[in-house]
Amino acid sequence: MLDTVEKIKCLIIGSGPAGYTAAIYAARADMKPVMYTGMQMGGQLTTTTEVDNFPGYADGTDGTAMMEDLKKQAERFGTEVRFGLVTKVNLSDKVGGIHKVIVDETKEVEAETIIISTGATAKYLGLESEQRLIGGGVSACATCDGFFYKGQDVVVVGAGDTAAEEATYLANICNKVTLLVRKDYMRASKAMQHRVNKTANIEVLFNTEIDEVLGDNVVEGVRAINNQTKETHDISVTGVFIAIGHKPNSDLFKGVLDMDETGYLITKGKSTKTNLPGVFAAGDIQDKEYRQAVTAAGSGCMAALDAERYLGALE
Repeated sequence: MLDTVEKIKCLIIGSGPAGYTAAIYAARADMKPVMYTGMQMGGQLTTTTEVDNFPGYADGTDGTAMMEDLKKQAERFGTEVRFGLVTKVNLSDKVGGIHKVIVDETKEVEAETIIISTGATAKYLGLESEQRLIGGGVSACATCDGFFYKGQDVVVVGAGDTAAEEATYLANICNKVTLLVRKDYMRASKAMQHRVNKTANIEVLFNTEIDEVLGDNVVEGVRAINNQTKETHDISVTGVFIAIGHKPNSDLFKGVLDMDETGYLITKGKSTKTNLPGVFAAGDIQDKEYRQAVTAAGSGCMAALDAERYLGALE
C-alpha cells in the first residue's frame, strides 16, 4: 500500500555536489525543494579522503566534510533533505504536467519539476584488497587525487582514452607511471597512444592485470600477473588509479529519458533540460567529460535556474 501522495514543487534526486548546489539555488528561489539522497548520501565524493581543488577551501578538506557543509547550507535555506531511494518514476511529457515518483517502493510523490543528480559510479576491479584501500591510495580519478602522489611511483589500470589521459596527466606529476593493459593492445585512440608512447616516464605492460593491491592501511605496491604466462611480480607504488570507466546511475530512466549508448542522460544545448518538460539533469549523470565536483556544482546551479524559469513561464 502506498502512503498519501505528497505534492512537491521541486524534487531533487541525488545528493552530491550537483544535487546540493541545485537545492541551495532552488531553496533561495522559494521553490521549497525536497531532496532524496539515495543510498550513498553525499555521492562519490564521500569516498575521497582529501579534496584540494574545490574553490573556497584554502587548506583543503575531505569529501565527507565538504558534502556535510553543502548539506547544511542547503538546509539553511529550507531544503528538506530525506534519506531515501527513488524506485520508480512516471514522468509526464506535457508542459506543466505532473511527474509521479515512488520512493522506497511505498511513498508516492508528485512533483512539478525534477532535478536528477544521481551521478555515475566508478568501475573497479572488484578485488578485496582494492576495495579495502579505496581512499588509502586506490583512486578512480587522477585529476582529483594525483597531486598527492607528486614525485612518487603509481600504477594506472586501463586501456582506453581515459586510462591514457590519466597516465599522461600523472606522468607530469609523478616519478614513474606504470600502465597495466589487460590485452595485448590499447583501445585508446591513436593520438592518445602516441602521447603515452612518447612520455618517457610511462611504462606500458601488456597482458597484465592486478592480482592484489599490497598494503595494510595504505597502498605499498601491487602484485601484477601476466594473464598469458601466469607469472607474477610485485611493483612498488604508493598510488593505484583505476581507469576502466564509469557507469551512470540512470537505470531508473531507461526508456523514459534520452540517453547515450553508455547511459548518460542527454541534455539540450548548454542547458540542463532533458527531452521531457520540467525534468532536468545535472552533474555526472549527464557529464562524462569533466566529472569534477566543481563542474557538477556548476551544473546543479544551472538546473535550479532552468527549473525556476520553467515554472515562471507556466504562470
